[in-house]
Amino acid sequence: MTEQWLEAAPEDSLGEGILRPVFPGGLPVLLVRRGPEIFAIENRCAHMGCPLAAGKLEGHILECPCHDWRFDIRDGSFLAAPELALKTYKTELRNGSIFVRIL
Repeated sequence: MTEQWLEAAPEDSLGEGILRPVFPGGLPVLLVRRGPEIFAIENRCAHMGCPLAAGKLEGHILECPCHDWRFDIRDGSFLAAPELALKTYKTELRNGSIFVRIL
């Protein structure tokens, strides 16, 4: 599959700690700003596909609203079993927009 950078959202629509679901290229992606960094992870829990946008964020840890699974937004790892992970996507700011790299 060819690498693509797709526009996901205006930068000013993503405040600190906000969980913002977006669908670049039709993929369910969750954007999260922590300080100067913007993270993009799959917006479906690895357990049963629950939307993570309704979850609770503490620091860099996102808790699934359905079954309390906890993931690190920096690398997508599941804290109880790091071999399980969510997909993560690189982000880039361009002209006031957030772009996500889709492979």
